[in-house]
Amino acid sequence: MIELVGKIGSMALIDEKHKDIDYNKFAMIGHWLKPGTVWVTSGAVEIGRLDYIRRNGCEISGASEQVKADYSSQGQAMLMETYRRFVDPKYSVRQVLVEHDHFNNPVSRAHILSLLGRATEQNAVPIVNYNDAVAVEELRKLEISELEAEGKYHVELVDNDETAAQIALLTGAKTLLILTKLDGVYRDISDPGSLITEITGTKEEVLNKIEEYKKACHGASRKGAGGAFAKLDYIKPCVAAGIEVIIASANHDIGNVLGGVSPRTYIKGE
Repeated sequence: MIELVGKIGSMALIDEKHKDIDYNKFAMIGHWLKPGTVWVTSGAVEIGRLDYIRRNGCEISGASEQVKADYSSQGQAMLMETYRRFVDPKYSVRQVLVEHDHFNNPVSRAHILSLLGRATEQNAVPIVNYNDAVAVEELRKLEISELEAEGKYHVELVDNDETAAQIALLTGAKTLLILTKLDGVYRDISDPGSLITEITGTKEEVLNKIEEYKKACHGASRKGAGGAFAKLDYIKPCVAAGIEVIIASANHDIGNVLGGVSPRTYIKGE
């Protein structure tokens, strides 16, 4: 059984001062990863970008989609190597790269569910990331458009917040944990005292509150990031399914976040 699906954003894995991987952050995460957990990670593109600059003294130039693919393919190997370094050696670590169409096809969904379930049984920790190296945005938009025209259920997986929410939904996880640069969702991002610590009630009440809080959410930490508005939107199916959702800062110990000791936004519909 999958107890926890966790997700961490790209910039939460980066030591901004030294423009390098934040190994302390990986050490903290690795301490908590164990079978029964699915970890969704961003970071391949940014880690690949920083590594390329370090080796070549410049950034890659060219079409943005190609540059993203190049950085991702370079950074993905480093990302997995770093997780392997810090996860308890008695556990296997398994790389799982996904794309949007895997969740829009019932056969693929069943395959992913089985894969993640077997990992728990086989003493392994799955590390999931969106496969930016081979994903083609034009094809994604075309496939989504066709599904919309046919009136079929579909997800877009525009970032790993949505990926994590969909995996939590697929596996029926007890908890979805989203780690970011901030302590949670704020009524006013410029006011540190406006952290929304709890969104609870009936499922209908929580979903209505989410819509209200989304109105106060603007912007993101970087290009390509969805920000709090997108996070709140992506977790709605999880709330409807009875999954508890926690949004918190990656600067805090995961155990303290899960236990409610550290600041967080806790979301649960009954």
